[in-house]
Amino acid sequence: MEHLVLIDGHHLMYRAYWAIPRTLKTSGGEQVNTVFGMASMLLNILSTEEPDSLLLCFDEGEETFRHQENETYKEGRAETPDDFYDQIPRVIELIDAFGIHHVSDAKYEADDLICTYAKAGEKNGMKVTIVSGDRDLLQLASEKVTIVIPHKGYQQAEYLGPKGVEEKFGVRPDQVASYKGLCGDQSDNLPGVLGIGPKTAAELIQKYESLDGIFKSLEGIRPSVREKLERDKEQAYFCERMAELVCDIPLPFKMKELEVGELPTEEIAEFFREMEFSLLLKRLQSLMQTPFGKKLFEATEDLVVCSSTKKDQLSLFS
Repeated sequence: MEHLVLIDGHHLMYRAYWAIPRTLKTSGGEQVNTVFGMASMLLNILSTEEPDSLLLCFDEGEETFRHQENETYKEGRAETPDDFYDQIPRVIELIDAFGIHHVSDAKYEADDLICTYAKAGEKNGMKVTIVSGDRDLLQLASEKVTIVIPHKGYQQAEYLGPKGVEEKFGVRPDQVASYKGLCGDQSDNLPGVLGIGPKTAAELIQKYESLDGIFKSLEGIRPSVREKLERDKEQAYFCERMAELVCDIPLPFKMKELEVGELPTEEIAEFFREMEFSLLLKRLQSLMQTPFGKKLFEATEDLVVCSSTKKDQLSLFS
């Protein structure tokens, strides 16, 4: 079965930014902690998942249709530091050096793009792996789709299929949006039904299946909870709609275009040398010696590893 890996680019960038010390800089003074973390995770994903097809999806930072429907959508999040944004062009250079496709859309979030490609992959009979810590994507888990939440770079990744989602949150993947409609999502500034937390939300959905089922059965729900539901009914449905993913965006790339061919070894190595990522050059060499790596990378002579005495090139993401 062909294996499609879809990566939530912005999520991985944030993880890299906060996990790697901001003191990691080139000898010329350029801050590269996010770039280093992203490069390290890409190597880990390639070696661990061995994808046949690969795509990174990004947010554009523009106001999507959700922002247009809800002016407070995602308000309240801590402001992203400027030195995170300063590294985005280098991250794009990194991805281009690998020869991997990446995509974004001003009207939609990365989640929606991932959803669209995941459904297309399923339709084509592919095994699909989604790399992201965004809980909205849990609604995509199926027999063919697995959500991977990376921890410590990718060393302790958590794999969630349908059963894993249900065990962790108490609801099925197809009920995740309704679950968020009830208990909300602080990260997206979705309040849900005020006074109803994750435990009560899961119990209600387990018993009544959906928001429609819950609101058709209000007489059977204890008064204290029923009062909250009646008060915030409109808000519950609105938050559910905000959490639902769009899965029918016109595909910017055809599925065939996402196939991982021979990756340009020298371009990757040259980028690592420019960034002074000596540790990653060594890891690239090691990956190239594996059976999958021999198929994945263009044959080349031994790579020249740049010398470095930096203690900041941490092993956390190795």
